[in-house]
Amino acid sequence: MQNRKGFTLIELLIVVVIIGILAAIAIPKFANTKEKAYIAAMKSDLRNLATAQENYFNEQNPATYGDNTGNTLADGANVMWAASTGVVVESIDGDDTGWNAEVSRPGTLQTCTMWVGRAGGAAGNEGEPICAAPGAAAP
Repeated sequence: MQNRKGFTLIELLIVVVIIGILAAIAIPKFANTKEKAYIAAMKSDLRNLATAQENYFNEQNPATYGDNTGNTLADGANVMWAASTGVVVESIDGDDTGWNAEVSRPGTLQTCTMWVGRAGGAAGNEGEPICAAPGAAAP
């Protein structure tokens, strides 16, 4: 009688299958978590932009909100707001009645918008960041 030590082929296959099942469950959850982090960063940037817009409005004479067509929320040499790394500013449109902005980020199909003072065609409540995929209805 021989005394062999080690695992049989069936035992090894069962372990590989179990690891494969666990990976199939974990990978989509990780991707979803990553997208949620991207969306949270975009929403945070829009909330910070709202604060910068109010500061910019109060420092301008005549009072106006900033946009990204020349006065990029800068007061002299001081930049009052910049997006986080990876967040792309699609548009900021501001005048003396209000402003609206749209941001996106690689890694997610969703874009986030926010407006204050005027809707500018955006959905949602004033001062609330709203995120949706292109062509999807806003929540």
